[in-house]
Amino acid sequence: MTQPTAGKEHRGEFVSYLRVSTDRQGASGLGLEAQRKAVLDYLNGGPWWLIAEYVEVESGADDDRPKLAEALARCRLHNATLVIAKLDRLSRDAHFLLGLQKAGVRFVAADMPEANEMIVGIMAVVAQAERKMISRRTKDALAAAKARGVKLGGDRGNLPAVAEKGRRIGLEVRRKAARQRIADIAPVVADLSH
Repeated sequence: MTQPTAGKEHRGEFVSYLRVSTDRQGASGLGLEAQRKAVLDYLNGGPWWLIAEYVEVESGADDDRPKLAEALARCRLHNATLVIAKLDRLSRDAHFLLGLQKAGVRFVAADMPEANEMIVGIMAVVAQAERKMISRRTKDALAAAKARGVKLGGDRGNLPAVAEKGRRIGLEVRRKAARQRIADIAPVVADLSH
């Protein structure tokens, strides 16, 4: 995808993961371009190869992110390092970030390339606290809006239909995850059978 240029010395293969939280941010491209620049500035130089870039428009609070799953699978299959612009683009969940380290997926944040496991652990806990504060501020703002008489939420008129729709969506999400896992391991199984 991208070849090395002169400058800092990085080695190996990298997979880039870029994330914005809203469709508006994704459509504008500004947040994504800033992240892409930070990643490429970090990688500038050395015998490295950016083998893939994954872009996702999802909330950082949602750990079920298909593009992130694809990026992690690509990292595992190619023994590549996941490179992100900032730690919070990956997750604000300490358990998730520490689990990523335990799963053997190497990752580096372009804004903190010197961060070791201890620093990432501390940053993960801080990021998780920030996530809780954001959630609290959102709930407080919704409560204030409700107190002013603003109608919140969607159609609750037909609960059985809404529940059935949720069940179908959940089933499709699980099926998609299963298909993704099969796609992740298919090359490995094919290599083993030869």
